[in-house]
Formats: sequence, structure tokens, C-alpha cells
Amino acid sequence: MKTIFTTIFTTIFASGLFAGLAFAQTPSYTVTDLGPMGGTFGSAYGINYEGRVAGAANLPNGNTHAFLSGFPGDIFDVGTLGGPNSNEGGLNASYQMAIFAETSKKDPLGENFCGFGTPYICLAAIWNGVMTPLPTLGGNNGIAFAINDRGQVAGIAENSAKDPSCVAPQVLDFEAVLWGPNPGQVQALPPLSGDTVGFALWLNNNGQVVGSSGTCANTVLVPLAVGPHAVLWENGSPIALGSLGGTMIAAAAGINDLGEVDGATDLASEIPGFPGVQVHGFLWTKATGIVDIGTVGTDFSSLPTSINNNGQIVGSSCDNMGNCRAFLWQNKVMTDLNALLPANSPLYLMSAFGLNDAGEIAGMALETSTGEVHAFVATPGQSPAASKDFSPVSPVTAKPMALPENVRKLLGQRLRLGRLGTQLAQPR
Repeated sequence: MKTIFTTIFTTIFASGLFAGLAFAQTPSYTVTDLGPMGGTFGSAYGINYEGRVAGAANLPNGNTHAFLSGFPGDIFDVGTLGGPNSNEGGLNASYQMAIFAETSKKDPLGENFCGFGTPYICLAAIWNGVMTPLPTLGGNNGIAFAINDRGQVAGIAENSAKDPSCVAPQVLDFEAVLWGPNPGQVQALPPLSGDTVGFALWLNNNGQVVGSSGTCANTVLVPLAVGPHAVLWENGSPIALGSLGGTMIAAAAGINDLGEVDGATDLASEIPGFPGVQVHGFLWTKATGIVDIGTVGTDFSSLPTSINNNGQIVGSSCDNMGNCRAFLWQNKVMTDLNALLPANSPLYLMSAFGLNDAGEIAGMALETSTGEVHAFVATPGQSPAASKDFSPVSPVTAKPMALPENVRKLLGQRLRLGRLGTQLAQPR
């Protein structure tokens, strides 16, 4: 493991004052490179209150496995359900993980439900030292995207209805699902009126669930899970969150325990020379409704992932070529997370996925000397403004780094918001 330390302040604030100011200013960060698992790719997707991290990385044979980080930072391979691949969706305070993993059984319908590109059935699962599959709604496949501290799991499951309107290779309809907290419990979360399918991406500790719904003709899971209507489920009932003017894409990606929701939708306006799908992040509350949180500088799109109980949001901000940088949004300002690192950092933070209430961030970074993609954890320190040795890149005027084409493609496939990725920003 490699650790990059930002400047340590010599001034010590009284604890009460520091607590009041902890989230009033943007801090600098210590970044820990978790490395890969024998391959060249790794990404961290979830982080709990203790800073334990869960994610996925590829092996020397090219297969992808979910992992849980240990102390002081080693990576533990949690395996699969008998097939070649698995991925991680979320991590709770008890180190339980939401997983989707392949079995050794081939899908009789030839779907590619989890996007691994193999012929095997993929199931939602929970990991608690051992991996336990979760039931579907009568179909073959499922995905678990998130788990709360009560042990409830949110995700997607197929039912048994064959739908000719589905985008190939999908055959069966699928629904947003809430599993648990008791073993064997599974609750289908209905789509909005007029929609026929849906998917859930996150939930909070109160059991509120967020995601998207649509029809099988306009809602796809592979290579990117994209639906037209952002949804909040309360007590099992769907609530439409609206959009920022567009009609093609809207998904809610995260929700905190206050009921505040982040996500992204397309905008109403089209830009000449582009596919007409410019996506901006949003913050939704019951008091304000849906509000555009913009991008970093003049970037084309922003894709939020997680929101914590302090109202901080993380995600990716991308230019019109699909070059992305991780962002931190707080106090109504979106900042390039790379601007909060020392200028000589060997990691370029491309996307932030996980965020806890301590402000610790987990995500995916480019190791600039090797071109490998590594999982990272960023731990907040103090404000860089007081450090004479800190020389950040301007978060307003700087453009994102031009990423290698293979990395841009990989990033687009791995971005959460149901893998809503940088392909949405590609030019014609």
C-alpha cells in the first residue's frame, strides 16, 4: 500500500469549535492506494463508519471479484457463488456486503444481466463471512446494490414475465427489490404508474429506497443501467422525483438518513454535435424539490453517487470526451477532488463512489505511472488554504485529465448511478 500525506496543521482548534467548522470548509485529503488484486483494475464502492472499504478488482486471469479491505489495508477476496465473477454493491456497519455474483449455472435465456459478459446466471447475495444468495421474483437473475445497518438490501430482481419490448439480450421484466431484514424476505417495489420495470440503487437506515423506473423498452441494465424516471420508495410506494427538464434519463443514486436524495437527469436542451443527452447531478429534498448541482467548471456532465448525513455529495464530473474527475459537492460548491491533493500525487482520482459521515471517500483512481486503475480511500484533513506547501490545480478553470481510451471505456462501465457512465457524453 502507498500512502500520500497532505500537510498536517500545527494549529489545534478547541474540540467544540472544530466540530462546528468540520464541514464548513473544504478539507485537504490523505489518499491511500489500495492497489489491485493481482490484475490491473480495482475500485472501491462502499465505505462504512469505521473506514472499512468494499469494492471489486480483477484477478490475474481477468475475472473480477468483490473484496473487503482489512486493517491496515489489505484486501480480502470474498469470492463468488461458484461462477467466475462477482462485484460489490454496498457495505454496512457490521461488515455485511451487498453482492452480485455469478453461479456455475448457465442462463437458459442467454441474458447478460449483471454485465460480466459471460453465459452464467448472476444473483444478488449478502456476504457476512459467507456468501448467501437472495431470492429473485421468479426469474433467473438479480443484483444487490446496497445494504443498510439493519441488514436490508436494495437492488433488482427478474420476475417470470417475458417482455418482447425489452432491449436484447434482456428477455424478462425486472423490478426494484427490498430484501430482508429477515432471511428469505423479499418485497417487490412497484414502478411509477405507467411504467413496467424498475431498479433500486440505494437505501438509507430508515428503509427508504431510491432508483429509477420505466418500461423494458426504455430502461436497460447493460452496459449501463438507465431509466427515464427517478423514484423514491417510501413504505413500498413509489414517489416521482421529477427531472431537470429532460425526458430520457433520470435516476436517484443515493439517499441519506434525512431523506435527502442525489442523482442525475438529462437536461432539456440539446447541444449541437452531441447526442442530446447532457446529464447533470441533482439534490432532491421534500422542501426544495429537485435542484441542479451543476458540474466542475465547464464540464459537460456530472454523475453523483453518494450523499452523507452532512449533505456532502461525491461522484464524477466529465468533459464531452468522457474524461472524468472525482468531485466533492458541499455548501453548494462542486470541487475537483484532485485539487485537494498534493500536486505530486501519483493518483488521479477519476470517480468517487462511497462516502461516510466522517467525510471519508472511496473510489477509483488512475495510477499515472503505470496506467493501472486502483481503488482508493481519501481521508479528510484540514483546509489546504492554510498550507504554504499545498499547490492545488484550480477546481474551477482546470480541465479533467485526458484519460487513455481503454480507461475511459472502463470508467464508463464502472460508474455507479446504475453504471450511468461517460458514454452519455461522447460526441457523435
